[in-house]
Amino acid sequence: MLCASGRPLRVSTWLAVPFLFGSAVLGLTGLAGLLVGAPRDIALSSPLFGASVAVGAAGSGMVAWRAAWQQVWLRWGYPTGLFGVGIAVDGVRLPVVGVVAVGIPVVVLLVAQYVSERRRTAESSDEQFAAGRGCQ
Repeated sequence: MLCASGRPLRVSTWLAVPFLFGSAVLGLTGLAGLLVGAPRDIALSSPLFGASVAVGAAGSGMVAWRAAWQQVWLRWGYPTGLFGVGIAVDGVRLPVVGVVAVGIPVVVLLVAQYVSERRRTAESSDEQFAAGRGCQ
């Protein structure tokens, strides 16, 4: 069994997670649209914002909150506000080329971050097992 890294997220990183997730999904959707010859515009949808909020809410337990008010107001208020924005902008159309230009680099960034974190976690686990500490 491998140990989890246990490294907490910074508040600023957590605040960016819903936007990065949404941008990546829109970018991949836009790219698929370009490949099949879909219309030049893509609509924002409240389900996309809901999924982005869910990803942010799931990660909120891993945040290193700096103050007690952040854990209450940011942890719950920020996702709620973002979901409200998603409902308000439901159906707003964006140009596919712009969405792809923003979303695909975000996908590359997220994949690179994932690979880097996996490598770091594996090295950390190997060091713990070599030292005889195992999972604690």
